[in-house]
Amino acid sequence: MIDWDARYAKRAGRMAASEIRELLKLLEQPDIISFAGGIPDPALFPQAEIAASYHGILSDPARAAAALQYSVSEGYPPLREWLAGYMANLGVPCGRDNIIITNGSQQALDFLGRLFINPGDPVLVSDPTYLGALQAFNSYEPSYVHFPHDLAGAAGFEPGGAKPAFGYIMPDFQNPTGVSMDMAEREAVLGLTHKLDIPLIEDAAYEKLRYDGEPLPPLLALECERAGGIDNGRVIYCGTFSKTVVPALRLGWVVAPREVIRKLVLIKQASDLHSATLNQMVMFEVASKTLDANIGRIRSTYKARRDAMLAALESHMPQEVTWTKPLGGMFIWVTMPERLDGAKVLHRAIDEARVAFVPGGAFRSDASGRNTFRLSFSLSDVDSIAKGIERLGDVLKSAIEANAD
Repeated sequence: MIDWDARYAKRAGRMAASEIRELLKLLEQPDIISFAGGIPDPALFPQAEIAASYHGILSDPARAAAALQYSVSEGYPPLREWLAGYMANLGVPCGRDNIIITNGSQQALDFLGRLFINPGDPVLVSDPTYLGALQAFNSYEPSYVHFPHDLAGAAGFEPGGAKPAFGYIMPDFQNPTGVSMDMAEREAVLGLTHKLDIPLIEDAAYEKLRYDGEPLPPLLALECERAGGIDNGRVIYCGTFSKTVVPALRLGWVVAPREVIRKLVLIKQASDLHSATLNQMVMFEVASKTLDANIGRIRSTYKARRDAMLAALESHMPQEVTWTKPLGGMFIWVTMPERLDGAKVLHRAIDEARVAFVPGGAFRSDASGRNTFRLSFSLSDVDSIAKGIERLGDVLKSAIEANAD
């Protein structure tokens, strides 16, 4: 038989299965309480509106012909026009030529890695950072350097070594920690990228999921103000409909200077020609009609679950354990005593308590921080959250006692 491993390109050695994707298989076991995947609640999907939109498009011969045909790589023009208005409301004046539609924001991250990373280039990321970004970038063989933990002082940070290909950061309700950047941190990060003269990728996947506090402008909005317009700036914004409308249509978008969009269009053409036109037409109709009306219900549902998880952590976690208190998003980041390993605790939690989470090492480029893990509160109801965190607290108490010095 052929030795396939010997035939693969060297970069294939950096491709690894997502721990989250593997853990999602546990959802098929009905007795597992899973706090693993950051999965939207399907009860919040606008199913009736989606069904009506598909029916309306496909029952109209002219629209059906357009929906089922090849289309432009940039994306469905009415959807891009609508997104230009959406971005303007966030403080980002732009036109549809500044926007490309992608198959989810995950494809956007892959394309941006392909566009900017040469083998061995450093990429500047948070520590920890989004696992999907590491997976997307790893195929292009980068190394990694980290933003300072004190982002307010980022403008004075010296990463050392070669200039990073770009910075990647999630300013609102970061995956995995749930933390958000304040205004001083946003300005400092922009100052750092200007000092280093590098692009900055802003991942805004959870931007709409704010439950407390006043919204802050996207990095792209601040950059447009600094630079005198989007085409003069260095920030590239990645958005997605997966968290606010529905994930299965696999639609995201990139907003960037037109010069960058032109290159991304060439990558899109070589990759899959274009995102499914039918799905884009449906998303345009559904998002433009229902997003503003539905986002309040989404926020209130997830806020109640976040509050339930924070209350349960307060009641049931041993005092040696700490956690973040996010203002929005889907995640809480838990830190255990350094002597504990999140992967080992996960096995105990599944076997003894039928509770799942994601070990923290998955979110670090060097697999460090093994005494951390991520909890997601988006999919479980309030009662399941209370029950699951109580069980998990018992597991952690036992693990800490067993590993006492």
